[in-house]
Amino acid sequence: MGDAPDQRVFRAEVVRVEDLSASLRRIVFGGPDLAGFASSGSPDEYLRVVVPAPGRTEPVLPTVVDGLLDYGSIDMDLLRTYTVRRHDPDAGEVTIDFVLHDHGVVTAWARAADPGAVVGLNLPTGMYDAPTDLAWQVLVADCAALPALARVLEQTPSDVRTRVVVEIPGDEHRIDLPAHPRTEVTWVHGGNGHRPSRLEDVVRALPHPDAPGGYVWVAGEARALRGVRRYLRRELGLPASRYKAVGYWIERAEEWNQRYDALDEDTRRSLEAMWSEDRPEEDIESDYDERLAALGL
Repeated sequence: MGDAPDQRVFRAEVVRVEDLSASLRRIVFGGPDLAGFASSGSPDEYLRVVVPAPGRTEPVLPTVVDGLLDYGSIDMDLLRTYTVRRHDPDAGEVTIDFVLHDHGVVTAWARAADPGAVVGLNLPTGMYDAPTDLAWQVLVADCAALPALARVLEQTPSDVRTRVVVEIPGDEHRIDLPAHPRTEVTWVHGGNGHRPSRLEDVVRALPHPDAPGGYVWVAGEARALRGVRRYLRRELGLPASRYKAVGYWIERAEEWNQRYDALDEDTRRSLEAMWSEDRPEEDIESDYDERLAALGL
């Protein structure tokens, strides 16, 4: 995921906190510094959240060098990527729904957050990019992508047919989704670090209408989406303008990072070089998935 073109970081203060489910906590941020915050307009837009180190109250914000955020100037363990659930420019507020994991510095911060707590936020970048002739869409997500899915529904025109499937560990993780007149919603149990994910099976089982104007958006655990991406791109042959498959998180990320870092230098260099090849990003993404899978990653 790349950075937004405008490289600014904002000091944001917690103004309200609400628990939405067993794993989702809504935190609303405000404060005078957020007056310059701007949304990309995309319903699936992400930003970086920098929390204070344990025992501290103020976060160390990244500096800007040559117009770019210098993430080497901060402790990256204190930074995570989240979806903007809502931006209210009139109130000067940004709402983020935090998925509460079993461990982690940022999860610990979110569990304990009270009004007055401070984080750093940068400007968001959008990922949902439906075609202009949108007539129907398929939205599939796990818990981590629920905030984005909810906002997509909220911003979907009333005449667009929408099929939604959400994978959750159990019913205690359900939330109230925005009402939409032409939407069918199904909740399935699985994945989310608790059981094997069913995202690929779900996507394969869903009907894909032959009518024009369609868009498929799938978001969840990165490795669970490899088969989804292969199916949409290679088997169905969907053009990039008709789908988006977004890896929001990696199960057992620390272990995965250690194994990736243990690869020999030539292998890591060749993996990174794939992204500069002159061909469609979606094809690179599929080949990159296959390379990682072959390496046991």
